[in-house]
Amino acid sequence: MTKEFLTNYQSELLGTLICIVVILFLRFVSVKAINRIGKLRDINAIRTKLVSKYVSFALVVVGAIVMIFIWGVDFKELGLVMSSVFAVIGVALFASWSILSNVTAGIILFFWYPFKIGDRIKVHDSEFSEEVLILDIAAFHMHLQKDNGELLTYPNNLLLQKGVVLVEKNAGLSDTIDHDL
Repeated sequence: MTKEFLTNYQSELLGTLICIVVILFLRFVSVKAINRIGKLRDINAIRTKLVSKYVSFALVVVGAIVMIFIWGVDFKELGLVMSSVFAVIGVALFASWSILSNVTAGIILFFWYPFKIGDRIKVHDSEFSEEVLILDIAAFHMHLQKDNGELLTYPNNLLLQKGVVLVEKNAGLSDTIDHDL
């Protein structure tokens, strides 16, 4: 039985092996690159690991799609399953689009924004227009502290929509700030 399986599906098994090796190699290279970017830009290690997890998940999804094509799954059956899955996912994403946009904004902030933890910024928002200290940059939001000690949680996607001015780099975190938000 095993010998027949290996003989009959030799090309599919070889394709699967190649796909797994390529995905693992791409994951290794991308995680190294993300870690290097994190160190060069002095980005928090927790944020670096979070972005690495997102990239790893995306690679697994791509690998699964490639495996479907390698094994030649019937597209009619696959279409039925995928349409059902996408219908459920579509409803879930529509209900939580802001969470998804905040995660996406968190990844964009990781790679392309000039501020980091400990910097003072000013967000041009009608809700508040004062300088704040960045305490933490999480996947969904930033923890900010006003000069009077008031703590704010500000969504990442709004930071991409509003004007942000970097007032002071490395303003520092005083010993009175609770880092375990």
